[in-house]
Amino acid sequence: MIRALIFDFDGIIVNTEPLHHRAFQKIFAPLGLDVSWDEYLSDYIGFDDRDAVRERFRSAGRELDADTHSRLIADKAKAFLEVIEEAPAADFPGVVDLIRAASKRLPVALCSGAVMSDIRPFLRRLDLESCFQTVVTAEDVAASKPDPMSYRLALAKLQMKHPQLGLAPENTLAIEDTPAGIASARGAGLKVIAVTNSYPAISLGDAHAVVTSLEGQTLASLAALVDGKNEAK
Repeated sequence: MIRALIFDFDGIIVNTEPLHHRAFQKIFAPLGLDVSWDEYLSDYIGFDDRDAVRERFRSAGRELDADTHSRLIADKAKAFLEVIEEAPAADFPGVVDLIRAASKRLPVALCSGAVMSDIRPFLRRLDLESCFQTVVTAEDVAASKPDPMSYRLALAKLQMKHPQLGLAPENTLAIEDTPAGIASARGAGLKVIAVTNSYPAISLGDAHAVVTSLEGQTLASLAALVDGKNEAK
């Protein structure tokens, strides 16, 4: 039985990954550190901004001091807000309906590698702020996905809010779209359903089930998928 649901944000609720790539290009290109879309998908998606900046400098063989690191993270946050003003991202089919329906029946949380300033404008636009009983972002943890810290924290916060529900990793379901996100949730002991919004199914095999879309999915159908009672679709 699924007693709590935890959603990733980028690539699950809103199609923001192309916008994150454009924002990174705004800060990396002047430094001669351009990242192609294919490179972003293979090497950076799933990282929070801190680790993405570290990885870009590491892969280029460049030193990164603490001041430069902090400045680039702040610059990227500003660039992202500029990008979403230029081209707001669309939500993925079915996800808003699923979140609203699920939040009426059980605790729902958000667990993202983004910062809150990246997330809040979209939650407001989609009128989803009241649906999440807790939100964990990159600012709340020392290590980003694939480290399990963020999912452990999200579940711990839900457990504190609902001590009577017996929430545990084995009855909590994460909805993810990247191998790093799947590894994070599974490392925290959660069940995981992956959606092929960012990666093909073959790259998401560590999830308990893989679906091509959340459109038409319900709590019952998701529970059946992780219990192996239904075919992913």
